[in-house]
Formats: sequence, structure tokens, C-alpha cells
Amino acid sequence: MTEKLAVDLAKLATSRALYPKESMLAVEERRRSLFIGIPKESSFQENRIGLTPDAVKQLTDQGHRILLETGAGSPSKYSDHEYSEAGAKIVYSPEEVYEANIILKIAPPTYEEVEYLRAGQTLISALQFGNLTVDYINALLNKKINAISFELIRDKSDAKPVVRAMSEIAGSTVMLVAAEYLSSSSDGKGVILGGITGVPPSKVVILGAGTVAEHAARAAFGLGAEVKVFDNHIYKLRRLKQNVGTQLFTSTLDKAVLYHEIKQADVVIGALVAEEGQITYMVEESIIAQMNPGSIIIDVCIDQGGCFETSELTSHSRPVYRKYDIIHYCVPNIPSRVPRTASQALSNIFTPIFTEFSKYGGINEVLFMNEHYRSGVYIYKGSLTNGHIAKRFGMRYKELGLMIAVRN
Repeated sequence: MTEKLAVDLAKLATSRALYPKESMLAVEERRRSLFIGIPKESSFQENRIGLTPDAVKQLTDQGHRILLETGAGSPSKYSDHEYSEAGAKIVYSPEEVYEANIILKIAPPTYEEVEYLRAGQTLISALQFGNLTVDYINALLNKKINAISFELIRDKSDAKPVVRAMSEIAGSTVMLVAAEYLSSSSDGKGVILGGITGVPPSKVVILGAGTVAEHAARAAFGLGAEVKVFDNHIYKLRRLKQNVGTQLFTSTLDKAVLYHEIKQADVVIGALVAEEGQITYMVEESIIAQMNPGSIIIDVCIDQGGCFETSELTSHSRPVYRKYDIIHYCVPNIPSRVPRTASQALSNIFTPIFTEFSKYGGINEVLFMNEHYRSGVYIYKGSLTNGHIAKRFGMRYKELGLMIAVRN
């Protein structure tokens, strides 16, 4: 009997038809191939792109399909050939790229581009609260889409990764801009940003103590400038001093102290954070008129209303103007000045997000599973879900949490 059992087991072991098969993990069964479209940016002076060729290669290797409108990467110095070699399909019209299920843009779509959207698509782009109108929100709502504002997405530390990354770039870049326009070659004061032995350092005043201010202060200190930071949030000032790691003059927005320092400054940077969509200017025109001739004002938050009464919107092609012989640099979207760096930073954020979307099976599932992405959703299945937008324009909205409590 024992010998017969051994023979039977041996036959089973040599039978190829009875070999056990591997079981797929449950999460892999939900994994879905994404269909992503990247249009060419048509908005004024938007030079960034959401995915670099390396990121496209990573996603296509995972089985995702990516359409790229020809020339979309050119402003960031990426060619169609690089994207094609990475696995993207190059298309030659907006209509073709908007066939994708997920549209990744940097600037919000224009009214013309909104017409390309169709019900059920997911739009991922900036929102830009300062430029919103009721008509624009209604145009998106009428398309019955899902819309995610990438500036509102939060990570596991409850920070906004896109805002922080772009703020880091803006903070470092503004000091390069200041150094350029202080030099005589740009008809500036003819002084170095910083200081050398025996010569008093240049003076930099920063309004705001957020990420832009932190990186601007680091760059200014590295050049040897004297830096003074103003903000009404003591915890931000304290955090800034700790992060910069040096003795730093900080003050609340006491107008007597602030105005005195601005009048003496070589560089004044407006980097206040808009807490309710738009800020009101902090510095009156009469104070600007008393600054030293040839000084420079850089208004980083011009797209949110601006910090200075004399601020007027400028562009990368015509970045400055003079008023009271004070140079004003009021270009929105400063990271587009260095689009390749900015695109790499954005790509590092979006690539894991798409991987997460795929892991859970799509936007409906990822919102159910991951609360960090919910903060960025302002339209879900054609309904407004952002309470701030609804309050600002007197519109009705639905709680996103209630809408996704029962998944389709």
C-alpha cells in the first residue's frame, strides 16, 4: 500500500497539467492602464510641461498610454523625438490629444480648450483662484468632468507638494532676478547683491515668511546680503529662523518698522501667502515713491492681487517697468523662467500620482482609498465640490466625501 501511494505521488509530481498556478495579489487585479493626454500649452508665457521624457518612459513601461501634442515639450527644451523614444504617441492636433481619459495641463484650459473636454474625463491642471470667474466654473461644470487642481493636492505630511516645489524655485530665482537688475548693465543701481569686505551689504526686505521667503532668504544670505523678513504669523517667522539656521531679523507687519526698512532697501520682495484666494496690497504708493532710486521691487504674488499699490502685471518678454525710478518686476509664474527645472519638479510629483491612480483602478477608487488627493478635487462628476469656490461666487456645491461614500 505504501509503495502504491509513493508511485501515485510520483506520477502527480511529473504531471505538467497539475502544476499549481500563481495567484495574483488583489491590488494587482485592480491595476488599470491609464490613458493620459498632454496638450501643448497655449496660455501666455506658460513654458512648463507635466511629465518629462524619463517620467513618460517610466509610465509607459507600466503599460500606460500617453498622447503628447507635438511641440508640447519644446519650451522646456524637450523634443518630440525624446518623448517618442520614451513611448509616447505624438499627435498633431488638440482634438487628438483630448481623446485621452486623463488630461494633464499646467495652465487651466482656455474656453476654447474646455470645448474639447467630454463627460467623464479627468482634468488635472492649475486652478489659479485669482483669475476664476463664475462663467469659467460653469463652463467646466457643464462638461460633467472630474477636475483636480494640483496646487490643492496635499501629501501625507499635509503639505502641498506642487506649491512648495514651485515656491522653492520662485524663491531661489527672484534673487537671481534682483542681482541682474541691480547691475548697471540692466540700468540698475550698479551694486552687487550681497557685500564684500569693507563695503556695506545690500539690504533685502521680504514680505511673507513662507517657502518663497525661505529660499529667497537662503540665496540672499549666501551672497552676503542683509535680510529682514516681515509676516504677521509668529509661528512662520520662528520656523523660518530655524530653517535658515542663522540670525535673521524678523518682525510682524508693523507699518512703522516695515515702511522704514522698505525706504532703505535695495530689494523688496512681496511673497505674502493668499489665505482666501486674493490678497490686498500692503505697501502704499507714497512709500514706494520714497525708496532709493534704482531699487527693485519683485512682486511674487502679483497673480493674487499683489503686495504693492504700484504693481502692474508684466511678462517674461517685458518683465520690468519703472515708477518713481523704482524697478518693478511683476511677472506671474516665475518658475516658467526656468521651465526645465520646474518641469522636472512637477514630473517628480505627478508620476507617483499616476502610479497611485493605476494601483487603485482609477480616480473614483483612489479618492475612496486615499484622502490626500481629495483636497485637490473641485469638480467631481460634473458637480462643484470646493466650498471655497462656492462661497466666493455664491454657488451650490456638494460634499465630496458624501459623493464618494458609495462608489459606483
